[in-house]
Amino acid sequence: MKTDAQLKADVLAELAWDPAINPAAIGVSARNGLVTLTGHLDTLAQKHAAERAVRRVAGVRGVAMELDVRLVPEHRRGDTDIARAAVAALRWNSLVPDDRVQVEVDDGWVTLTGEVDWPYQLASAEQCMRPLTGVRGVTNLVTLKPHVRGLDIAREITDALTRHAEREARHIDVEVDGGTVTLSGTVDSLADHDAAIGAAFGTRGVTSVVDRLDVAG
Repeated sequence: MKTDAQLKADVLAELAWDPAINPAAIGVSARNGLVTLTGHLDTLAQKHAAERAVRRVAGVRGVAMELDVRLVPEHRRGDTDIARAAVAALRWNSLVPDDRVQVEVDDGWVTLTGEVDWPYQLASAEQCMRPLTGVRGVTNLVTLKPHVRGLDIAREITDALTRHAEREARHIDVEVDGGTVTLSGTVDSLADHDAAIGAAFGTRGVTSVVDRLDVAG
């Protein structure tokens, strides 16, 4: 297990390595595998890039994002302009079905509502909001429509976990209640944790995932 100092140094190095991030604006602390990021960034895209960078670092068991987005003057936009850009981004994204996702903007914060068929459509709707100029944050309230029986969902998730990492799959329990999947057990790293959550969320019929996975220290 890495010491707190080693983990902090690795996180700082990863942030500095990623060209999409301004590491000078980010404070880093590490304690028992939990990494906390603090500071102020110019765009939501930078904030998301920083979170992804931390989650790539071996030894990270959890991430606390205490970063906020403070737009520089040239990035500020009115809510009407942001809403217009958000609607256009959804319309031009071939992964998001037409007229299934609605947009509300309040002081630069985008809220998405609606219903789609698949998890990748839900994720794609949120992803195309992050790079938009003037967006300070995104709340994704889009829901998923369940398609298949719980037994089928559990089997497909187990099969997917086995394909991706057979050793990890043996330590993960899958429970299904309607479209809600609960994953429990222990994985070796945050990357393995994210892969398991992604495998569950990417399965047909899954509308939500309850995360009870522990990351080994």
